[in-house]
Parts: sequence; C-alpha cells; structure tokens
Amino acid sequence: MSTPHTSRRRLWPLRFIGVEALGGIVLLAAAALALACANSPLAHAYESLWRQRLSLGMPLLAAGDLRFWVNDGLMSIFFLLVGLEIRRELHDGTLSDPRVATLPIIAAAGGVVVPALSYMLVARGPQVGRGWAIPTATDIAFAVGVLSLIGRVPTVLRMLLLTLAIADDIAAILIIAIFYSGGLVAAQLLLVAAGIALVLLLQALGVRSALAYVFPGAVLWLGMLQAGVHPALTGVVLGLLTPVTAGFGPGARQRARKWRSPSVANVTLSPRSLSGTPVVRVEAMLHPYVAFGIMPLFAFANAGVRLEGLDFSAGPPLEVIMGIVLALVLGKPAGIVLAALAAVRLKVAELPPGVRWSQLMLLGVVAGIGFTMSIFIANLAFEEPALLVAAKFAVLAGSAIAATLATTLGRLSSLAQPTPKA
Repeated sequence: MSTPHTSRRRLWPLRFIGVEALGGIVLLAAAALALACANSPLAHAYESLWRQRLSLGMPLLAAGDLRFWVNDGLMSIFFLLVGLEIRRELHDGTLSDPRVATLPIIAAAGGVVVPALSYMLVARGPQVGRGWAIPTATDIAFAVGVLSLIGRVPTVLRMLLLTLAIADDIAAILIIAIFYSGGLVAAQLLLVAAGIALVLLLQALGVRSALAYVFPGAVLWLGMLQAGVHPALTGVVLGLLTPVTAGFGPGARQRARKWRSPSVANVTLSPRSLSGTPVVRVEAMLHPYVAFGIMPLFAFANAGVRLEGLDFSAGPPLEVIMGIVLALVLGKPAGIVLAALAAVRLKVAELPPGVRWSQLMLLGVVAGIGFTMSIFIANLAFEEPALLVAAKFAVLAGSAIAATLATTLGRLSSLAQPTPKA
C-alpha cells in the first residue's frame, strides 16, 4: 500500500507527460523548419535574423547576437528546470540513493571516452584529428524532446538521462577549456561564488519571492560567462540550490515539522497544497514556457545548418563524417552501457529498482543526439570550410539516426515500459 509520501512522489512526473509529448513534436518541427530555411532561398534572411546584435547596456557584458541570447540566456531557464527536477529526485526520488545517483555520472564518463576513441579509429590524420571531441556531448534539449516522443517512459530513466547529459555537458566544457581555448579564468570564479552566496543568504533570511533571486542569478550567470564556463549551466546551479521543503529560513524547523505532520501529508496530493514547496512551485510554473517557448526557439536558432559545399568524395571530410556518425550512433550507447556495467559489477554503483539493461541501452541511444554542443565544438576544431561543413552534416545525420533508432526501439518494444512489480 502506497503512503501519501510515495504517492506524492509519483504525481508530479505524471502531470507533465502530455505537455512533454506535445512539446517534443513542436521542438522537432522547429528544428525541421530551421534546416529547411537554411538550405533554401530564405537562408540569408534566416542567418541575418540570428546575427542581429543586442546589448543590455551592462559594462561587463558585451553585445551578443540573438543566437547567443537564446543559447546562453534563455536556455538558462531550461537548465533551471533540469536542475529543479534533479534536485527533487535527489531529495526523495530515485536518485536519493547515492549508489544509484553515481551510475549516470560513471556512464557519462564512458559516453565521453568511447565516442572519442571511436572517432579517432576512423579519422586518424592530423588534419581531422582535432575533431575527436565533437561526438562526446549530449544535447539535453533534443534528447529530452525525443525521449518524450517515445511514450510513457519511467521517471527514473528521465532522471538518469538528465543527470548523464549534465555530466556530459560539464565534461564538454572542461574539454573546450583545456583543448580548444585559453582555459578557465579563475579570477572570475569569485563572481560565481558571490552569486551563490547571495542565493544562500536570501534563503537563510527566508525570502520566498522568485523575483528576489533574479539578481543573484544574474551575478552567477555573468560570473560563469566571464570565467569561460557555459553560462546556461547557471540554471542547473540555481535548481540544485532550490529548497525542496516549505521550511527554510527563520523558523524552518517549526515549518518543517508542520509540513511532515499527518494532517498535512494527507492533503499533499493536491498541486495547490504542494505550491508551498519552492522546487515544485517553480517547476510547475516554468514547464509550459520551456516546453512550448524556449526549447522550440532554441531548435529554430541552432538547427539551421547550411550544407552547401558538402563533398563526399574528398578523403578528410569523409573521414570526419564517418568518425562522427559512428561515434554518436554506436560509440555513445556502447560507452554508456559498458561503463555502467563495469560500475555495477565492481559494486561502485547499482541499477535503480525496476530498470533493465535494455532500458539503459535505450538511454544510451538517446544520448547519441549531440547537436548544439557538438556543432559548437566543431566550430572550434575546424577552420577549413570543407571539414567544418562535413562535421556539421555528420552531427545532424548521427543525431537524426540516434533519434530515429531510439524512437523506433521505444515504440515497437517494451523497452520504455516500467518493469511489472511482483
């Protein structure tokens, strides 16, 4: 017999199933529209739109184009939603078990190393070798969108994917900082620390207004940008710092005892009664705006890859294409599953209850959707136009194959269905 606590835990993921499925369709439609525009007579207008400069008039923040404000600004809200979901699951969900939470981090490491090695096995020449990091990243927005199209996926798989993809993104940022740039600007990390300190101070004072956290969030975002860290990850940090109970600030212990009392627990199945929990309240507020606004806009801004100049006959571009596609479609799931299997066999981590290895393989296939971060690394890796176009095409092709394969596997089999309970 389920308790009010466990029932409440199951309620919130189920509330968003319909929104996510429709949001995934809108996301893919926006990506298809962008690709069509970029390879049509509208290509110049499409690119001119996203090259428009916008300045906020801040002394420490230079003007950026519209694509920058979408990718590094608005996507912070998407990452905030991701951070909120992970925070909630770490508190009282599947990821509250440290051995389970460790699994996606170890799997993410395998999902970085094996694709890189797969690429280097095919693209060995010095001219193409700099592209080894292109297939190492998972695009969280597109991966979540595709996962939502598969059907009623167990919540634990979604949490594993989000944790794995964030670890992938962090690894990609470190790779960029070490191998493709001048490195992190350590002095600017003080601004990051100041933003986090302001958030914690407001929480200690019991400030509950979401608007009050906009300024410290902006300080944190600016610090990450100046330090060379992808500023959109500000959302993850803020999400993980969000309180998961109504009791915080002065008098927190008394409110926490009231929240845990039987009389309150019996009514917590109502969304209104859960509105006192910041992590749930903010998540519910943001979800439709992210699903139908930010994610489709992100897709429309980034999926418009112009394929003019693609040459399959030349040796180096063909090596790049084969290496990236192989790494995304085969290397990514192989690395994730093998690393997870090793972690479980060595008793470092364990599979969440009810999750099968076939389901983890499905997760690995979904993680093969690279897209934005992969294209970003391609821009840093290749200066020669022929190699850059080949890399972008390969990322699109490999991600499309991974998405199609994952959707097919999920819909035509029982991979995405919860394991029946005894």
